[in-house]
Amino acid sequence: MVTEVLAGLSCRPDGVYVDGTLGLGGHAEAILVASSPSGRLVGLDQDRAALHKAAQRLHPFGSRALLIHSCYSHLAEVLAELQIGSVAGILLDLGISTDQLQVSGRGFSFGGEEPLDMRMNPDAQEITAADLLNEKPEAELNRLFWELGEERWARRIARRVVQVRQQIPLRTTAQLVELIRQAVPVPSRRIHPATRVFQALRLAVNQELEKLAAFIPQAIAALEPQGRLVIIAYHSLEDRIVKQAFIRAEQNGLLKRVHKKPLVPQPEEVKRNPSARSAKLRVAARLAA
Repeated sequence: MVTEVLAGLSCRPDGVYVDGTLGLGGHAEAILVASSPSGRLVGLDQDRAALHKAAQRLHPFGSRALLIHSCYSHLAEVLAELQIGSVAGILLDLGISTDQLQVSGRGFSFGGEEPLDMRMNPDAQEITAADLLNEKPEAELNRLFWELGEERWARRIARRVVQVRQQIPLRTTAQLVELIRQAVPVPSRRIHPATRVFQALRLAVNQELEKLAAFIPQAIAALEPQGRLVIIAYHSLEDRIVKQAFIRAEQNGLLKRVHKKPLVPQPEEVKRNPSARSAKLRVAARLAA
């Protein structure tokens, strides 16, 4: 949704922008082009591998792109260290990158056999998906799969996890996929049966909902008057947090929602990139203090 992101940010040549989820740098590159010749970008990512690849992509922009190894939930701290008082726009794209799914080797994908890791930042995080699966009580696993994954068969899957781990520890994605297949009735498999459990584990391992809730007030405070906040969510729980935070901020006179309803990808984009089908983009503008 690059076109919608750029429209939402309303980039200008003298602006400073933040990409809180830099990834491989696609959105950042588009923002730097749109804000040429003098717009600047601060790019944050907690994944060192992604940060390295983004740095190569954004190298032609020189000092206009400043890349930081940090999580978006530390936005206020990062901007303070950089002595940046306010910014013209902030982007957060909460989707997991294709690179992380296909080549990271950290178990984000259920398509192969990888370690059950799922940490976005292995340098700073200790708890892995395997730790959760092998140590959490059955009731807690049930809650995790039901609340974070919205998994209909959460109870059956949690029970099966406990049964399997009593025989052998769960260490790989292939093990998890197989036990889920055993637990989920065939007629219910409209999507891959492991989709929601993998989603729940990733959210839990990386505390993504908590980080998002902590980020939004920092982002609002960092925006200059008329500055734009653009957030793309792919999960109903994430989108609910964004929606409710925007509404509260609007009621408190801090923001004005540019669109009352979220923007969604055009059919052509979904055809090119099926993973974009669940994306919801929300835009809000900072009001003067």
